[in-house]
Amino acid sequence: MRNLLRDVRDLRDVGENSTHRSLSRLHAQAYEMKLLTLTLALVLCTASMPTHAIEEPSYEIVRKIGDVEVRQYAPYTVAEVVVDGSATEAANRAFRILAGYIFGRNKGDRTLAMTAPVTQTSAAGGYLVQFVLPRGMTPASAPEPQDARITLRQVPSSRVAVIRYSGFWSEANYSEHLAQLEQTLRAAGVTWSGQPVYSRYNAPFVPWFLRRNEIWLQI
Repeated sequence: MRNLLRDVRDLRDVGENSTHRSLSRLHAQAYEMKLLTLTLALVLCTASMPTHAIEEPSYEIVRKIGDVEVRQYAPYTVAEVVVDGSATEAANRAFRILAGYIFGRNKGDRTLAMTAPVTQTSAAGGYLVQFVLPRGMTPASAPEPQDARITLRQVPSSRVAVIRYSGFWSEANYSEHLAQLEQTLRAAGVTWSGQPVYSRYNAPFVPWFLRRNEIWLQI
């Protein structure tokens, strides 16, 4: 990693000096290509470096069916809210409400760690959006919300079939992967119940190709 950074800096210096010396077009193209290659390598190295992991609910992978994982989740606690509007509008509105709760808008003014995923599913009255609370926290031990729209609840142990994909949110991307998940389960003779759950794991600024999205079906 240190060597890559040094090489990129050196090439930039060479490029700046070479501009003043009027390098030939061929030499300039070779310089640009090498700089591009080293920069790409640096990006890939950075993307693959271990970072501080965002906490998720505990689960065990019990089976794999092609690109689908079957996971057994331990119980976990969520803060949840039901909002109306389109999927995108509901996500934005719910995020502001729930983010206010974990960032201190609660009785006790406690700030809670951000965890993943943020889940969203169709519900009576619109969409149910959930923030997972830190491990070990229960509805009784979590700070009481100041916003009456927020409910604290323990999600019981569950088994879900999961498909993972990248990209930004779009109805087409979601529908394509939901259909793929359902088709895989049907082919394997696995039945499911309830509404699909859309799970987001990344901050808004994360590039589309590094994003982690999932769809869960309870089985």
